[in-house]
Amino acid sequence: MNYPVLKLKKGRERSVLHRHPWIFSGAIEGSVEAGNGDIVQVQDYRGERLAFGFYSTQSQIACRIFHFGHELLTIDALFWQQKMAKAYQLRERFVVSEHTNAYRLIHAEGDDFPGLIVDIYGKVAVVQLLIKGVEKILPVIAEGLYAYGVHAVYLNIKEVAQRIEQVELQEGWYGSTAASSEVEIKENGLRFIVDVEQGQKTGFFLDQRDNRHLLGRYSRSMKVLNTFSYTGGFSIYALAHGAELVHSVDIAPAVLETAARNIALNSIPEGKHEAFAMDGFRYLEKETPQDFYDVIVLDPPAFAKNARAVPNAMRGYKALNLLALKKIKKGGLLFTFSCSGNIDKDLFRKAVFAAAADARRKVRILHQLTQPIDHPINIYHPEGEYLKGLVLYVE
Repeated sequence: MNYPVLKLKKGRERSVLHRHPWIFSGAIEGSVEAGNGDIVQVQDYRGERLAFGFYSTQSQIACRIFHFGHELLTIDALFWQQKMAKAYQLRERFVVSEHTNAYRLIHAEGDDFPGLIVDIYGKVAVVQLLIKGVEKILPVIAEGLYAYGVHAVYLNIKEVAQRIEQVELQEGWYGSTAASSEVEIKENGLRFIVDVEQGQKTGFFLDQRDNRHLLGRYSRSMKVLNTFSYTGGFSIYALAHGAELVHSVDIAPAVLETAARNIALNSIPEGKHEAFAMDGFRYLEKETPQDFYDVIVLDPPAFAKNARAVPNAMRGYKALNLLALKKIKKGGLLFTFSCSGNIDKDLFRKAVFAAAADARRKVRILHQLTQPIDHPINIYHPEGEYLKGLVLYVE
């Protein structure tokens, strides 16, 4: 098939030759005879084919590349099924087991499938359509998911995808098959209730699986504070690994109720957990006793949704970490995270450094944390490394 051509200005082919998957509108020479979401072939100024991608008429990212190469392709259902198969094989080899049935199957650019996120919760798939091009091939994606044992597909559509990318589908169950809003999953042998319709992100923070497991290793006989706790992921790992007590803090009472259900689901003895419906900053400042907690978890929502928000976000990360560093017990462990894509790991570390300096505590880094195997980072697309964390030993 002869796909419409997107021609680059002279000198703007360098990023494509370096396999970065985004082409910005300013790099394009002339007009592109393609509709929103159409597949285009990317050519340099001399007309040499470099790649294929999804074209966007409205976004600053005018093309998201899903294949690099000079050969002319036939991009059909088999092409997309093969991409999905590669992604599934990675997860099947390293993630899926009798103890874990919740994972990310497709991680956008990390799996050479820009504009698509697919999270698996047992027999339910939650699909995020981020661009129009992926919406156009949704039937093929759904067919592939059913082939991997998925029974129902829930579409999680962000407002920005509808407004900028002109995705037309509405959030809800895809096709004629629906499932319960609540799904019970297994993660490293622990059980959790996930609300795929009302929950944050796609229902659960799958990207913290390995970091939750690490926390569990350090929690035996410890007093643990889990701020911005959501449905209690870190809390349950701590309790399951023998924490003396765990306090979960989240501003939303409903998620704390789910956390309590998750604790009961895992047969954890009563009396070791207490929840506080409160802002994490306020709890650390006003309610946290001095030298009481052995372990504190700071896992706030993204503070920088765009580049303009970075200065305020840096102040927020410093303030939050400063509160925890002042209150944590001597010899304590601070698990601190940022999921803001606009804050890279160096910036985040600078914010934590500034907090440590102001707290006048001796602090050492024990672990530098990131996202797990099923959230792979394309080495040519560093923007995909959004989750970063530190485990600090505080004296």
